[in-house]
Amino acid sequence: MAAAAPRFDTWLEGSAVAALSSKVGDPPAIARFRQESHAAFLALPLEPDPLYRKYGYFAGVDLHGLNPLAEGPPVVVPAPNPTELQIVHDAAGTHVGLPSVLERAGVRVETLGDILRSNDGAAEFLAGGETPTDRLTALSIALVNRGTRLTVPDDCPVPVQVRELIVLSQPHEGLAVRRQFRLGRRARLLASEQVFSTSAPDHQRWYASSTDVRSAPDSTSVLLTLHAPDPKVVSVYRRSADVGTHARLRWIWSGFGGFRTRCRNFTDLTGNGSDVDDLQTFYGDAEQSYDSYVKMTHVGTDTHARSITRGVFQGQSRGMSRGLVRIEKEARRTLSYISEHAMLLSRGARSDTVPILEILCRDVKATHSSSVAPVDPEKVFYLESRGIDPEDAVRMLAEGFLSYVLERSPIDGLREQLLPIMDARWGRRPVLWTVPNPLALQALAISTEAGAEEWRFDSKLL
Repeated sequence: MAAAAPRFDTWLEGSAVAALSSKVGDPPAIARFRQESHAAFLALPLEPDPLYRKYGYFAGVDLHGLNPLAEGPPVVVPAPNPTELQIVHDAAGTHVGLPSVLERAGVRVETLGDILRSNDGAAEFLAGGETPTDRLTALSIALVNRGTRLTVPDDCPVPVQVRELIVLSQPHEGLAVRRQFRLGRRARLLASEQVFSTSAPDHQRWYASSTDVRSAPDSTSVLLTLHAPDPKVVSVYRRSADVGTHARLRWIWSGFGGFRTRCRNFTDLTGNGSDVDDLQTFYGDAEQSYDSYVKMTHVGTDTHARSITRGVFQGQSRGMSRGLVRIEKEARRTLSYISEHAMLLSRGARSDTVPILEILCRDVKATHSSSVAPVDPEKVFYLESRGIDPEDAVRMLAEGFLSYVLERSPIDGLREQLLPIMDARWGRRPVLWTVPNPLALQALAISTEAGAEEWRFDSKLL
C-alpha cells in the first residue's frame, strides 16, 4: 500500500512565519517577503525537474510541529584559537567572537540582526540572490533565523580563519542559517561549518544552510562543511560563488549524519584564470539519503574546475549525485573535469550518478567519469590473504575510497581529523555534541603545499 502524501501545510503555519518576523525585527518589506516565500513553499514541487523527481529520496519527511522560534540555553563550545573568528549558532542565538588581530586588519562581521536593522541588502541576503523553484528552498528562505555577513578588505595583512559551529539541541528545532563572504583583492579565507546535535530525539528537526561567496581578483578561499547531526535531521544546503580573475576557491563537503540531506552547489567562474575545486564525500547507512547537485559555469577564459564526488552507502541508504559543467561560448582554453562515484556495501543500498557536460565553445578540454558498484571482492580477498578480517577489509577499502577525495583538499590532516567521526559511524555509534570532548574539528590550516597548481591547457585533467 502506498504511503500517504505528506501534509506540508502541517509543517509550518503562516502565523509562525509572522511570529519569526516579529522576533528578528524584519522591516515590513522583508516580513512580506517571508510570507511570500511561505506561500511558495506550499505551492512549489519538491523537485522542479520532472526527469529527477523519482530520485529525490525525500520519502518519510514529516516536519509537523517545526518551531523556528525554539529557545534554550547556549551550548558549551571549546575556546577558539586567539586569531580565529568563532561563530556559534544554537538555540540561544548567534554568538560572534572577533579577535582583535582581525578587527585591526579591517575584517567586519554583521549578524542577521545587524543586517535587518540597517536594511542594507536584507532581501538579497535572505534569498541568496535567487528565486525559489522548489518547496525546500522556499522554506529555507521563509525560516532564516540566523546569519552573518563577513567582509574582508583588499590586501588584508593576515589570513582569516573562521570556525562556525551549529548545534541543534531543542525539540522540533528549526535553524536556517545564511552566511555571506565578501572577499577583497588578495584576501585569504579558511572557513569551516560544523553541524552537530546534542541528542537524538524521536522526531525530525530542520537545518537549512546557505552560503554565498563573492571573491575579488587574486583571492583564495577554502570552505569546509562537516555535516554530522543526529539521524532525524532534515537538511538543505545551498552554496553559490562568483569567482573573480585569478581567484581560487575550494568547496569541501563531508556528510556523515542526518536523515534526509540535499545539497546544491552553484559556482560561476567569471574571472579569467579562476580556479575551482568542488570536493564532496558522503557516508550513508540505515535510512539516510543524500541528494547532491553541482553546477559549474565557465564564463572567463583560461579557467580550471574540478568536481569530485564519492559516496559509500550501506543498509537501506540512498545517494543521488548530479553534476553539470557548462562552458560558455567565450570561455576559451577551459579545463574542466567532473567525477561521480559510489560504493555500495549492502544489497539494500542504492545510488545514482549523472554527470553532464554542456559545451558551447570548441577551444576546451572537458571530461567526466561515473560509476556505481559494490566493493571489489578481489581486493577484499587480497586483504584477507594478508590476515585481515573481512569486515575490516571492507572498511579499509571504503575509507580509502573516500580518502581519495579528502586527500585532495588543501587542509592539513583533514582525513585524520575526520577519522573519529568515520569510526563512530562505521560502528553505528551516535555522533553527538558532548562536553568536554565534542567532535569539532580543531586547528585547521591550509597546507603549505597547497599553492596554485601548475597547469596548462595541454595538460591532463587529473
